[in-house]
Amino acid sequence: MKYILGCTAALLGMTLAVGLPVAAQEDDLFSFIPDGGRTLLGNLIAEGKVDPGDILSANQDRGAWKAYLDGLSTRLDETQTETLAAYLSATMPPAAKGGETIDTGGLALPRDGRDLTLEFCQSCHIITVVITQDRSREAWLGTMNKPSHVEIDTTQAEREAIADYLILNGGISIDDVPEELRAGGATY
Repeated sequence: MKYILGCTAALLGMTLAVGLPVAAQEDDLFSFIPDGGRTLLGNLIAEGKVDPGDILSANQDRGAWKAYLDGLSTRLDETQTETLAAYLSATMPPAAKGGETIDTGGLALPRDGRDLTLEFCQSCHIITVVITQDRSREAWLGTMNKPSHVEIDTTQAEREAIADYLILNGGISIDDVPEELRAGGATY
């Protein structure tokens, strides 16, 4: 028993010691996938472009968020602005909308479509299968509501966030995908 506990402790120590570099390598591996709303919002907050208090308490539809963002002086392109507007309309105010959060520059912000895509879609597919497809929102929701996908532990709001993210940021050219992610396909 002491041997097993000792091996477990040693393995845990090794995992913790190498865990951070592995996570950093994963981040670099997926850097070709456009930022989601959480990251875009975190960057605007860090740059002082928006006051978190104004954002985290507001409840607006996508059009109103887009108009708000268009009125700011940011370096966001049209796709990033649409991605952030979709994220804000789906997640703000977090206290009312709920969902899991991720620490983003010291602020707990709700997960976005990119976070959810990387977490859930990769459980069955290589990410390339998902991110290179250019599909409509209805097509994405249709797939996610099929029996093979409804068993995945996601809420309807999370499936909608994935679809909204992918219609704006999907359809990435295979030439933009790192070589190590090009082979394979569906893993089921």
